[in-house]
Amino acid sequence: MAALSVDVRTKRFAALARAPERPVLDRVRLELAPAETVAIIGPSGCGKTTLLNLIAGLDRDFEGEVRTADGTRLAYVFQEPRLLPWRTVAQNLALVLPNAPDVPDRITRALDEVGLDGTAEVYASRLSLGMARRAAIARAFVVEPTLLLLDEPFVSLDEPTARRLRVLLLDLIEAHRTAALFVTHHLPEAIMLAHRLVFLGGRPARILAERRVPLDPAQRRDPASVEAVRRLMLGDDPELLGRLDPDLVTAELPT
Repeated sequence: MAALSVDVRTKRFAALARAPERPVLDRVRLELAPAETVAIIGPSGCGKTTLLNLIAGLDRDFEGEVRTADGTRLAYVFQEPRLLPWRTVAQNLALVLPNAPDVPDRITRALDEVGLDGTAEVYASRLSLGMARRAAIARAFVVEPTLLLLDEPFVSLDEPTARRLRVLLLDLIEAHRTAALFVTHHLPEAIMLAHRLVFLGGRPARILAERRVPLDPAQRRDPASVEAVRRLMLGDDPELLGRLDPDLVTAELPT
């Protein structure tokens, strides 16, 4: 059974004040296999975050259906870390484990996995942005998710920090064997992290194309291999190239 099955026939934002009703998504259908990572790629404002919110159940005002496998444990990493600054790192993680056994041990393991050992009693307000994003990732994995949603989790980070966190996320997804769906407007990042790419675009947004990423785990960690796939993918499909955001076409991962 699929880890996730999505059929969004239509999603509209209602008229507000002088702004008219706006269609956002139209006939967006996709499936996610167990332990598969899929990237939703598209320009800013095309509806990527809206799609994640529908899947997470944060927005139920749409026509269509979202189905997950029985016993799914879902975790969501938002664009911003969304940590409570007046609580410690451990207290922020404990919020998602209200009735779980061995909470302190699970928090310790999760923080160790993301390289934040020794920060459990540090207040979230004292963390750098990179550390806060690591804490947000730890909060997602502490629930031992079978389905992970990520909304541009590395946006606004400097590239060396973003690179380290991409590798960290690869390691965690491989170790936990979780299915993952993440959105980005950064094509090389998507190629590095995902088994399959889904290109979203238009107004209202539709799926323009899907592409498999022919990289093994070691190649995903090699910027040159990622760049070779990017150039091949865009060169093989000039029509797709013309429909993409220019940032997707020019972006590269530093070597």
